[in-house]
Amino acid sequence: MDQELAGTLQELERKIAELERTLSSLTAAYPPPSESAAAPSAPAPSPPAVASEPQAAPPPRVVASEPQAPATNAGGWSRIVDEAVEREMPVRSHRARTPGAPLAFEPSQSPAAPPSWPPTRPTQPKRPSPDELLRFRDRLERAAHELTHDYDELLGRLSYAAVSTPAGPTISFARGAPSLDIVDVEGLRDAAVRAFESDPAGTTAYGTSIGYPRLRSWIADHHGVEPECVLVTNGSMQADAFLFEQLVRSGDEVIVERPTYDRTLLSLRQRGAQLHAVELEPDGIDTAALATLLRGGAEPTLAHIIPNFQNPAGYTLSYEKRRHLLELAGNHGFMVFEDDPYVALRFSGETLPTMLSMDPERVVYASSFSKTVCPGIRVGYLVGPPELIAAIAKLATNTYISPNMVAQSIVYEFCASGAIDRSIETVKAALAERAQTLAEALGRELADAEFVAPQGGYFMWVTLPEGTDVSALFKAAAERGVAFVKGTDFLLEGGENTLRLAYSGVTPEQIDTGVARLAEAYRSL
Repeated sequence: MDQELAGTLQELERKIAELERTLSSLTAAYPPPSESAAAPSAPAPSPPAVASEPQAAPPPRVVASEPQAPATNAGGWSRIVDEAVEREMPVRSHRARTPGAPLAFEPSQSPAAPPSWPPTRPTQPKRPSPDELLRFRDRLERAAHELTHDYDELLGRLSYAAVSTPAGPTISFARGAPSLDIVDVEGLRDAAVRAFESDPAGTTAYGTSIGYPRLRSWIADHHGVEPECVLVTNGSMQADAFLFEQLVRSGDEVIVERPTYDRTLLSLRQRGAQLHAVELEPDGIDTAALATLLRGGAEPTLAHIIPNFQNPAGYTLSYEKRRHLLELAGNHGFMVFEDDPYVALRFSGETLPTMLSMDPERVVYASSFSKTVCPGIRVGYLVGPPELIAAIAKLATNTYISPNMVAQSIVYEFCASGAIDRSIETVKAALAERAQTLAEALGRELADAEFVAPQGGYFMWVTLPEGTDVSALFKAAAERGVAFVKGTDFLLEGGENTLRLAYSGVTPEQIDTGVARLAEAYRSL
């Protein structure tokens, strides 16, 4: 492993540990109201009264002394909490002053009659309020979660690059991307040549935020909608971000699957959304539980659903549940966000209609060419009601003026020529073999593992017996040259005995070896 990167990872681990210690201290010193309501706490001491002492003669100018550090209160505030609060929160001004007004004493004023004399001595900084402390604790929790996620992603990227370990080159089940051997490199090269030959002006110039017009029309035809219903973006994650920015405000309630894509959780939490995580079953989100939640008073703005070969679980939403979900959305007035990048990668089972085709007024649809063409192309899109797409197009204009016309032009040529159909068939055949190999290897090597074999996509969700420490397994597997993503990354809470295995980027031979190493790591715990 590169020494500089190894040092960076160690530093990241140290910072995470510091944040976790700070969170523990803050929680112990100032529990949430629900935890502290049962035991009344002693009232915080009032700040000492400041006596006005007459001066023999006023000095020519006021020099404020440095305020004393806040005293520890009866509740046992720890030093680390005080230091953290002082770092993160600006100390309040001890005396209000109108902008532009003179200070307590200015040289231009007559010292014989100052506006206020003697000057008020500075008081101790005011204790932060309970709400401020709770908001600060939430910021620390988010920072720790983001650092942990970035740390795990770095390890995944190292593994994806086949870093050597004592056990040999690392086998990565961490990255949801196809291996190079199933990417149509020649077809992409030919599409790039055609793009520059057939439309050099449109390929190389600024476009508009709606995307490359020819690709926009191709997508519209593919979904049976008008072009005004389509916005082409720089990958589906940017499509997600635009939609969340348009529809979700701080405090809005949003339905998510449990588990769900970690970046979705991060994006929605950063926007201040109130998340309701509804359990995911092998046939999709538990719509009966969702109905109970709605009857109980939940008023969501949006429901985020990955209907086909869900990331991270690999599950598919059944037709009956699609209908029930749309019925709930209509009755309770929320939009359904159908996040569907894996839809074309079905290798077994029955193809199901999109929810967009079932209720185009209630559904916003997103997909991507990263899974069917290649990850590096970074082209995705949104399909939805024209007025919503027009509003998001304005947001996109203010964000980047134009998306990547070169990439979108190449994708258009790749699609229009039929190369994408051949590419999808190649990818599906490889994924089918790899998914079967993974299921057989788990059944053979890791009998304690519970999983549902997927009908398409990239991922398999694995549940180990209660009490299994997936963090310890993560480290033990890394020592043996295997990488995966912990299930806790995809959940707001829980999942300490779960993990996600991506089979898209590994060969059948690597899968057999990798699962054997994973089983050895599991037995070592």
